[in-house]
Amino acid sequence: MVQQKKSIYTLQFILLCLSSLLFSSSFNMIIPELPSYLTSLGGAEYKGLIISLFTLTAGISRPFSGKLTDKWGRVPVMAVGSVVCLICGFLYPVLSSVSGFLFLRLVHGFSTGFKPTATSAYVADIIPQERWGEALGMHGLCFSIGGALGPALGGWVVNAYGIDVMFYSSSFLAFLSIVIVANMKETLETKEKLQRSMFFIGKKDIIDRGALPAGIITFFSYTAFGLILTLIPDWSEHLGAQNKGIFFTAFTIASVMMRFGAGKVSDRHGRTNVILAGLIVTSIALFVISEGRTINMLLIGAALYGMGTGVLSPAINAWTIDLSNPQHRGKAIATMYISMEIGIGCGALLGGSYYSDVIDRIPQIFKIDILLFVVGILYLLYWKKKFAEKKA
Repeated sequence: MVQQKKSIYTLQFILLCLSSLLFSSSFNMIIPELPSYLTSLGGAEYKGLIISLFTLTAGISRPFSGKLTDKWGRVPVMAVGSVVCLICGFLYPVLSSVSGFLFLRLVHGFSTGFKPTATSAYVADIIPQERWGEALGMHGLCFSIGGALGPALGGWVVNAYGIDVMFYSSSFLAFLSIVIVANMKETLETKEKLQRSMFFIGKKDIIDRGALPAGIITFFSYTAFGLILTLIPDWSEHLGAQNKGIFFTAFTIASVMMRFGAGKVSDRHGRTNVILAGLIVTSIALFVISEGRTINMLLIGAALYGMGTGVLSPAINAWTIDLSNPQHRGKAIATMYISMEIGIGCGALLGGSYYSDVIDRIPQIFKIDILLFVVGILYLLYWKKKFAEKKA
């Protein structure tokens, strides 16, 4: 008799996914509206900082969140991330100067610096290794649904009730995420009490060398996301879109569709094979976005980009965990996320700086980023060759 696989869809996993959906909706719902909001405050020239400041603190906080995840516990670290979202949402309408806004973007980055790190470790704790790709794909699907619902909801709230209500709505969603996390069971077996020594970071706490290959690919692939977060709202408006969140909705729907099966494929056919396919599809997406001059072409590019990231994300996450030591799982995941934040931040800062509100430069910027994907593909092929030689 063939033994049936035990379902991965336990109450713990479902709660984790729901919490991440709400968390993702919370911080994503405000992103499409931030460039025009910053312009209204008189800070149009600082648009490149909207994402880069956010990713700066997210990246800086990763070594701390990785160490705390491995020592203090998964649940409290997840809760910290959602609490930051709650607080920042309430403060955006209060700190309504350019400097106040930029300060909040800096602080807001701690949210994604903490919650995703602990969340990925939590998934690895409760799911068998041979199904990590599937589980991370389904979790990423829920995170992506939040990424789709958030911008669409944010655009609707702004049009109906104003931008301050949108910020407060972001806080409310973060609050719901906290309620769920607070009722989840801790999975770290050797949990320690929070102490000052956990906040002292040495060289060994910053980077997990074993996870570096995944981190390098993550860096190259996420430079495009930094560009998209910074430039697509203005590009969408230039092409005539009434809701600046439409691109994000289209790409997330496509990403969600891919995530249903992409994680399973990486479990069966290898992480690097799936990652290579994702890099190629995403490169094609950037070319379509750079060449398109209509809303329909923009949406086609968004769908292709969603397909590419839907393939890449669960495979890279699972590959990172494959390469990690179980006792330093948080540090390995943090290494991958540090690379992600650097990629997003570089894309946002450099792309936004060159853009400088000259709309005709946007297609050129996306074409330049395709070259980074080519470098990433070449590196992955080199790593695969070296790994095959080492096994032989």
